[in-house]
This record gives sequence, structure tokens and C-alpha cells, in this order.
Amino acid sequence: MNLHAFPLLARAEQSFHAGRHDEAARLAMAHQRQNPGEPRGLSLLGLLATETGALYQGEIFLRRSLGAAPNRDTALNLARNLNQQSRLAEALALFEPLRSDSDPQTEVVVSLILDKLGRHEESRTILERMAKRYPDRPNIWLAYGHNLRFDGQTDKAIEAYRRAIALQADLGEAWWGIASIKRKVFDANDIAAMKEAIAVAVDAANLAPLHFALGRALQAEQRYEEAFAHFAEANAIWARELHYDSGQLSREVEESERLFTAEALNASQGAGDPSSAPIFIVSLPRSGSTLLEQMLGSHPDIEPLGELPHIPALLRTMMEGATRAGIRSVPEAIARLSPQDRTGMGQEYLRRVQAHRKTERPYFVDKMPHNWSNALLLRQILPNAHVVDIRRDAMTCCWSNFSHSFSRAHASSFTLEGIGRAYVDYVRLMAHLDRALPGWVKHVAYDELIERPEPVLRALFEGLGIRFDEEVLRFHEAKRTVRTPSAEQVRRPLNREGVGTWKPYEAWLGPLREALGNLAV
Repeated sequence: MNLHAFPLLARAEQSFHAGRHDEAARLAMAHQRQNPGEPRGLSLLGLLATETGALYQGEIFLRRSLGAAPNRDTALNLARNLNQQSRLAEALALFEPLRSDSDPQTEVVVSLILDKLGRHEESRTILERMAKRYPDRPNIWLAYGHNLRFDGQTDKAIEAYRRAIALQADLGEAWWGIASIKRKVFDANDIAAMKEAIAVAVDAANLAPLHFALGRALQAEQRYEEAFAHFAEANAIWARELHYDSGQLSREVEESERLFTAEALNASQGAGDPSSAPIFIVSLPRSGSTLLEQMLGSHPDIEPLGELPHIPALLRTMMEGATRAGIRSVPEAIARLSPQDRTGMGQEYLRRVQAHRKTERPYFVDKMPHNWSNALLLRQILPNAHVVDIRRDAMTCCWSNFSHSFSRAHASSFTLEGIGRAYVDYVRLMAHLDRALPGWVKHVAYDELIERPEPVLRALFEGLGIRFDEEVLRFHEAKRTVRTPSAEQVRRPLNREGVGTWKPYEAWLGPLREALGNLAV
């Protein structure tokens, strides 16, 4: 296309590439007003909307552009948009005709989608092929390492991570991939290499996981003061980037208590999809949800599906529309859902889940921990779903979060006060649900589960209305891929390795104790 005929679009693209997105959007909209339906301008608007988080609006622009003039780059951007919306099967269908071995970046994205859909062998085949063709690409070895680790091939995973590090010494996620393995792997040479990498790394996405990995290595050497310093710096890096407001979650929980009383919830019955197939395991991260899912998934009537992204994705789409309507809070948006909206969202969730399922078992587990904060949405769109809260003691849970390398999605863990307040808010919302909907949430204490698994599980299955099966006690024998940091742990018999891990750091945990208050026992 000759952009001389479209000077506004030419300026818009220049602004976009210079990172001036607001200016680019204004120019692109002005271009569209002069040239309604012009596809390149629509494509740019779609890309801008996607990059600013307005995913549904971005999808609309991209689809309009493709309808006017098919274009590979636009199709790729639409596929990436759908992937960000966690519409995985739709994204995969769009990616398929665009794939090429000469485009390793797209191949890695496709492999990650396949992995999320539970098609792990297909994902691994792609990564093995890409690693052979592009042996100098650290991101390919990194993705391959993750795939191998989640499949239980720990030694091969370590080899892949080390290949990635050999190509990029400051690749923090590869160092963390090794550090998060539940056995001692690092030696003195590794510790020295991580210190050297920290000295040269500039990107927070590398620097933060490097500090987490070095902290974990020093912890294994019982050098706790040094380890704490690196955990604290890793979290501080993300905290400076994100400016997380720990009060927002507290305000949402308080608003939920006000809007969703027992009377309001009883009055809102009768909408949502009636399926009783979903079993949601909710908790703060690092609370034992992977262990509990492995146990439940060993039952012949239950299919374990891992951490599904679909409830957070549906919530994000809901909030995109609600914000345009002037609704500013999640609880208010949920309260304003019409019966048709609630039923439609429940049906859409089940439709998306179907792409993950491989059996006809009557129940499935979705163990996305963060769904604790989405519990009221679950109630409104899937009122007959089962919700199980697994709770770890406050100090161990919060320390495990603070010392773990998370993505930006778990911003509350980046300060001791923030993770402490999140735990308090979580307990507060669960207590409210117990008052407003007695018996709806089933509770499991992690310490009791590992000490007395059979009576705890028997009580849980009775509460769920599902017959008990002895197979759930042999969970560690199950052969399945586990896509969480606890991948190795759930393949072993029960143990108390994760209990009291905060105690060597007690001298530095004053802000956490203060935030937890009476829960810090």
C-alpha cells in the first residue's frame, strides 16, 4: 500500500512504532473517519486496542480488517488477540493455516496453546523440532524445558534450561526453572554465575527471577539472611514496576459483602447454567491446590484439567464492557448481570472447557487458585458447580508466595504487607460466603489433608455428593502432566516438606505478621 495517499495513517503508524499509542489511536481514528472501513487503519486500531488490554474491541477491529482485505499479519494479530482472551481453540484454529517452520515464534506460541489444552505430546513434538532447527534460540529451549518438567522428565528439563542459559546467561526464567525444582540442583559455580548475570541484567523480566533463583540456591545452603535479601529485591523489582494497590482487593471484598447478602443471593436464584460438572478448587497460590487436584483427579468419575484460564478471561471481557457502561468495580458488574448474561457466561465457560476434555467423566476439576476472588461470579453463572477451598496456614502460605517467582498476574505477593492483606481478604470473603451460602463452599485444611488424608477426603467427597474411591489415596501413582510449580511434589507420597518453611526467616517477617494480625499463628 502507498501510504502517501493516507498521510494520517502514515503518521499513526510512525507514532505506534515510537510507542506513542494514544497519539497513534487518535490519528488512526481520524484516518477512519476520512476513509471508513479502510483495512490497514482498522488493523492498526485492532493492534492498539489489543496492546492496551481492550481485547474484545481489538478483536472487532481486526475482524473488520480481515473481512475487508485478508492479510497474514492481521490474521496473526487476531490469533494472538484470541489467545490473550484465552479462547484457545479458536486461536489455534486461526494459527494453523499461518504456521511455518520458518516462523519459530509462532510455532512456540502454538506449542504453548497445545500445552494449555492438554495436548502435551503434540506441544513437545513442535518444540523438539524447533530446537533442532533453531538450536541458538534460548526461548525455544526455555519452553522445551517447561514442557519436559511438567511431564516429569526433570533431568531432561534441567538440560534444556541449561542450554537456554548457555545461550543467554541472564535468562532469569531459565534459572528459576531449575531453582523451582524440588531438589538441590545448584552448586557454587551456579551461584557465582547467577551473581554475574545479576550484575549485567537490566530487564526486570530477567532480573527479578534471577534474584528469586539465587535466593532459592542460597536457601538450600542455609544462608538465610542472604537468601532473604535476594527474595526481597526480586519482589521489590516487580513492586516498583507495577505500583500495586493492596487496598483495591480489600475494597472489592467489602463491596461484595454489601452487595451479595444472603437475601440478595437467594433472590437471584434461577439463572446461570445448571451444570454440576465443574469442581473449582480455590485458594491463594502455594496452598496445596495441585495436591488436592491430583487426589480428586485420581477418582474414576473426575477429570483433572489443571489451572484453566477461562473464568478470569470471562471476567476480563465482562469488565471491558462494564467499564464502557460506566461501571467501575467487579462486584457491581457481577451484581448487574442479567439472567441472560449469567446463563450465557456459564454456557460459554463450559464451551471453552470442552476443548480441554479427553474423557466423558461426569465431573472435572478447574484448579485456578485465583478463582477464590471470583467465587461470586462462579455462583451467579454456574450455581450448581462445586467449590472447594483448600487453606494453608497463613505464615507458610504467605512466605511461600513471597519467595516464589510469579508473573505480574499475582502482584499481591510482591510485598510482605500485600500478600498478608490478600490472605486476610481471602479468609474474609470465604467467611462471608459461609454466612450467606452455608455449605456451598467446602473447606479443606492443608495440614489436616497431609496428616489424615483418608478421613479428610472421605468427608470432602460426602460433602460433594460423590462416592469415595480408594484410588484417591494412591494419587502419586497417577501418570499425568502437571503444569504447576508443584509438578514434582504431587508425584511423591505425602510429606511435610513444605510445612513451616517461613521459620528460618522469622526475624524479617514483621510486616507480614502485622498485616495478618490474629491469623499469624
